[in-house]
Amino acid sequence: MNYEKELIVEQIEIGPMQNFTYIVGCRSSREVVIVDPAWDIDGLLRHIEEKEYRLTAALVTHYHPDHCGGSYGGHNIEGISELIARNPVKIYAHKSEADGVRKVTGVSDSDLARVDSGDRLSIGDIEVEFLHTPGHTPGSQCFRIKNTLVSGDTLFINGCGRVDLPGSNSEDMYYSLQKLASLPNDTLLLPGHNYSSVPNATLGDTRAQNTYLNIKDVKTWKMIMGD
Repeated sequence: MNYEKELIVEQIEIGPMQNFTYIVGCRSSREVVIVDPAWDIDGLLRHIEEKEYRLTAALVTHYHPDHCGGSYGGHNIEGISELIARNPVKIYAHKSEADGVRKVTGVSDSDLARVDSGDRLSIGDIEVEFLHTPGHTPGSQCFRIKNTLVSGDTLFINGCGRVDLPGSNSEDMYYSLQKLASLPNDTLLLPGHNYSSVPNATLGDTRAQNTYLNIKDVKTWKMIMGD
């Protein structure tokens, strides 16, 4: 099997906060999952239908409403609740994040599949590995698909997720970034927001410009982060 030819990866910028939603799947089977569906569920499902994909799951990087839906700033953001009402699928969240996802979005416990770091999900001939990367939230997770990494709000091309929010933890973020920094240089980084001059980059290029990936000890990290 030619893995690169089989792999579907689509990066879709959506919503007023420059979020990225991702479609990941298998070209032969046409099975896909959607990562962090929010803001315009009808538009996302229409796109999937037009491409003749078959949606089999939703993957959530973390519970913030701009990534999975819910109430934010007095407004309700569409997300996984509206998605599964139109196209019932399991929602994959890290086991320590699932309760937060449920509380924010209103989905039921039976809608959720609780996963742990190292668990894998098959989409046709494509395999997604779940990586627990706490820091931005306790159960933040990234998705590794061979040499592609969907990083949510853990790692951006020029920065990392905030660690001054409820549930965030600066030291956890340091160790999560160290975990991601150990991945091969040719890994394609797909972040959760379009916060850079380019929408994606290799991990090698990211490491060359992202100060946060190059801090070698937690003491220095804490000093820089103001802990």
